[in-house]
Amino acid sequence: MLPTSMTESAPSNLTNPAPQGNGQNVSDSPVAETCIEIANFDAWYGAFQAIHNLSLEIPRNQVTAFIGPSGCGKSTLLRWINRMNDIVPTAHSKGIMRLDDLDILAKSTDVVHMRRLVGMVFQKPNPFPKSIFDNVAFGPRLHMKLRRSELEELVEWSLRKAAVWDEVKDRLHAPALGLSGGQQQRLCIARAIAVGPEVLLMDEPCSALDPASTLAIEDLIYELREQYTIVMVTHNMQQASRCSDQTAFFFEGQLVESGPTDDVFTKPKEKRTDDYVRGRFG
Repeated sequence: MLPTSMTESAPSNLTNPAPQGNGQNVSDSPVAETCIEIANFDAWYGAFQAIHNLSLEIPRNQVTAFIGPSGCGKSTLLRWINRMNDIVPTAHSKGIMRLDDLDILAKSTDVVHMRRLVGMVFQKPNPFPKSIFDNVAFGPRLHMKLRRSELEELVEWSLRKAAVWDEVKDRLHAPALGLSGGQQQRLCIARAIAVGPEVLLMDEPCSALDPASTLAIEDLIYELREQYTIVMVTHNMQQASRCSDQTAFFFEGQLVESGPTDDVFTKPKEKRTDDYVRGRFG
C-alpha cells in the first residue's frame, strides 16, 4: 500500500504524473490565473460555421461548465481544445487558442504531446478491452519509462485519485468492461490523469449514469480541481450550479455570457441566459 502522503499527491519518484498545486482552492482567490486563452476563434464544418468569433479565458484549477442547448457549439469547442477535429476532413478554424505557452492550433504543435497535457473524458465510458490495470497503465507505458514497481504505484495512485481504488483493488487484472457504468467512467478518469495532464475535458460525463454514480463523479470533479483545470460540457443546469466555479453559456455558436457560476445563474447579464437557466427554452 502507498504511504498516506502519496494518496494526496503524485508519487515523487515518477516523471510528472500530475501537476502539483499549492493546495489552495484557487476559486476562492480574488483573481484566478488563466490556463487556456481563446480569442477571436471561429470554427467551421465545411461551409457551416459552428462557432462565431469566440473569446474566453478558462481559469486554472477551477471547474468551468459549458451550458447551452444542443448544437450551440459546446462540444465542438471542447474538441478543438483537444484537436480531435483534426480527423474531420471538413473541419477548419482560425483564431487563437493557447494552453499556457503552447499554441494549440499551430500546425507545428506535437498533438500527441498536447493530448498528454489535455485529457478527455467522453459522454459514454469507453474503457479499452483490457484489464483494469492495463487501462490505466496504457498511457504511462506509452509516454514514460517506468520500472514495474513505479508503474504499479502510479496505477494505484491514479485509481485512488479517481475514487475507484477500493472497489477494484482486488480485481486489477479482470476485464475493465465488467465494471459498472459509474466505475467505468471513474476508470476512464484514472486513465486520463495517469499521464499527468494539466487540463481535463469532460463531455457530459454523467449523462449515461445512474443518480448514485452521477453523485460520485460530481464529488470527484470537485476534488480534482485542486490539481487540474476542468472544463465540463453539461445539459444539466443543477449539475453545472453544483460542480462549477465558472459557467459559459453558448447559443447558436456564440458565447452569450460567461462568469462566476453564481452570477450566471442568479443575476445573468443577458436575457437569453436568464431564459435558459430558468428553463424557458433549450
